[in-house]
Amino acid sequence: MAEISEPSKPPQLDSGSSEAGLSQFDPKTMRNTKPGFKRLILTISVFSSFLLGLPFLWKSVEIYRAPLPFKDIDALSSHIESSPLQFPCTFRVIFFGFDSMASRAEQLKSSILDEMTKLSSKSSLCGSCSNNYAVSVVIESGSDCSQTRTDASSCSWRCGALSASDFAASLENGLQSADDFLEVALGGCYKPASGGRVYSVVVMNKGENVKATIGKYRHGWIVGRVSEAEAIAKVAETFVKLFGNGGTEDGLIPGEFMPVGADGKIFLSFNLLNADPDDWIYDWDFQKVDEVILKPLIEELTPIANVSVESQVLYHTPTSSFSYWDNKQESYIFNTKDLPFFVNSNEWHLDTSIAAGGRSKILHFVVYIPSARECPLLLQLPDGQISETNGFISPTWGGVIVWNPKGCLRDHESKLLHRHMILYPELEKIVEVFLGQFRQLFGLKSNPQHVGLSGTFNILTSQKGFTEWEMDFLSRQHSCFNLHSCASSLGSLSRLVQSLPRMIIIDEIGKQVKYSLEAANLAQKNASMGVFDAAAISSRQARSLAEDAFFHPSIMSVSYFSFEHCFAVYSPFFLPVALHVILAAVREWKRYKQEHKKYIAFLAKPKQS
Repeated sequence: MAEISEPSKPPQLDSGSSEAGLSQFDPKTMRNTKPGFKRLILTISVFSSFLLGLPFLWKSVEIYRAPLPFKDIDALSSHIESSPLQFPCTFRVIFFGFDSMASRAEQLKSSILDEMTKLSSKSSLCGSCSNNYAVSVVIESGSDCSQTRTDASSCSWRCGALSASDFAASLENGLQSADDFLEVALGGCYKPASGGRVYSVVVMNKGENVKATIGKYRHGWIVGRVSEAEAIAKVAETFVKLFGNGGTEDGLIPGEFMPVGADGKIFLSFNLLNADPDDWIYDWDFQKVDEVILKPLIEELTPIANVSVESQVLYHTPTSSFSYWDNKQESYIFNTKDLPFFVNSNEWHLDTSIAAGGRSKILHFVVYIPSARECPLLLQLPDGQISETNGFISPTWGGVIVWNPKGCLRDHESKLLHRHMILYPELEKIVEVFLGQFRQLFGLKSNPQHVGLSGTFNILTSQKGFTEWEMDFLSRQHSCFNLHSCASSLGSLSRLVQSLPRMIIIDEIGKQVKYSLEAANLAQKNASMGVFDAAAISSRQARSLAEDAFFHPSIMSVSYFSFEHCFAVYSPFFLPVALHVILAAVREWKRYKQEHKKYIAFLAKPKQS
């Protein structure tokens, strides 16, 4: 670029010194014109345009990240891990026929608490009452009674509220009648501090044989000639093992075996399989079963899961296992070793509707009708006995029942093809077996008995499939599992987001995390207040929202590159040009400073002469 100079007046020199000044002028170190700014301004303008473009470039490659409450997530995780949920439980025991203990209510309470502490220390399940319980003791003696002091979470007992003679009369009418009688007599207590739930046991020292029964509500009774020590042991075991732990010793159901989906939904798929329609074809009136039997069950499980039901009838569905003829049983036999091969996934097309996709849990319940070549077909247990239900369960999958048509050998010999309908009484028995299998999938017992340390307890079943005290335990257990799962998912999301600074976090994920934390805090609050069903609902929402946030489609992208990767992508385009511009600006600034020094030297030369 040609030199651009501003015109300037040279210093006035007389004629005598002009020749000497010209002889002293050195063009390498001096110049007689002031250096111009146009070249410098042009270079700086180009350099400034690049500097101004950097924020726009940075904005164009910026990743939007909605703010996440990392501190709240860490606080929730640490709180759940350090201090497990405390579910308050209120227990009450009422003694009849123990006149010798009329003034020892406090002593009995202390003995029961000691026995409960021993049982609680042996097994502490997530969702049990642990040591967060209150016990009150009432001793009815004629027209008078004595009772222990009650706290805010216990109900004050009104003497004579329960008549021993009336209760004995209800026992004569059957266990169901006695259960309904106690529900009316003992159901008037409500305390918000315990969520309105009080678990009661009535001990009546009358008769000979001691019988312990647990009703379908929230109470049980022990009747017979029972000693004080035996009564204390049975009462303590009822409170801890049954009302507190739901009658199970397996602890919290592992996540992979939890029968509720991550979104809080369960799809029950009922399938009627005709192995060979050339032999016979059976159908069923499943709509009536759904309305009469399954609808109360679905309503009962509402706090735990959103349950949907579907059904279908399939044909040409053989098994993958083999059976053999047993002359003693006069039936075909398949044993438990063949169970892994019984379900034929290639032929049993048990696909449900598209609504059952995603993270919902699908449980299949299959009624298998064997062909004439292996009918009747019976399941032999490992001890050699024949299964009473002729069915089995598969964890996380569902259950199977082999149903043999009556007189199947005779029908096969007749060679007449008929379409049959399974009668409702028979179908009702099948569904009852399915309910028992469904209970097993939830970790509960299918048989109506509990064999404990202090003896055997008879458990009354409910037409809804689950008793009220079992539903309380399931609500507590699922609340505990859901909150642990919620904290785990949110913690994993927090660590993932912080480890990938370029991960896209949209506002929807931020809202899901926020609402999940709010639901988790509400679940903990409801659990501490003893409102188990509300705690289960809130914990289910917390887990579902946490799973939705973690598996959101927007964060499943593969464009989580680091800043170094971004620099490596854009540097081949901008670095060569930017380098030349920077070098040109530096070079032009040095040149201007050098030329300015030459001009200053020229101005100072005449003064020196």
